[in-house]
Amino acid sequence: MIAIGCDHGGYALKQEVMKHLEERHLPYKDFGCDSEESTDYPIYARSVARAVVSGECDRGILICGTGIGISIAANKVKGIRCALCGDCFSAEATRLHNDANVLAMGGRVVGPSLALKIVDTFLDTPFSGEERHRRRIDLIEES
Repeated sequence: MIAIGCDHGGYALKQEVMKHLEERHLPYKDFGCDSEESTDYPIYARSVARAVVSGECDRGILICGTGIGISIAANKVKGIRCALCGDCFSAEATRLHNDANVLAMGGRVVGPSLALKIVDTFLDTPFSGEERHRRRIDLIEES
């Protein structure tokens, strides 16, 4: 199950991502928001992050205008490793090396076609499990 959330700046792209997840037959839970009316991104970041940490959802996708604020807010939740990605290489690397569990994107930065490729890369790339990466993740979690 994928947790997905956005603010008003990410609403249009969230709609595209949800449609794409449906086409891939991947279950998701929408944590909002529900329109392009101005709203506060930390609310949605926290909801998605908590769903991932609790195990209700396996991974999360967050979208705001730039992806910056919503990723910062998500990373405040212990156990979340949210990565802001604007390209497929970063999405692949953050899964392989950081075992990132939440993807953040900027709805005003990344176009829909690229965003869907980033989502696929993030969801389809497993964590490498290499000792050096596990060690680094442990150091992050100690912070």
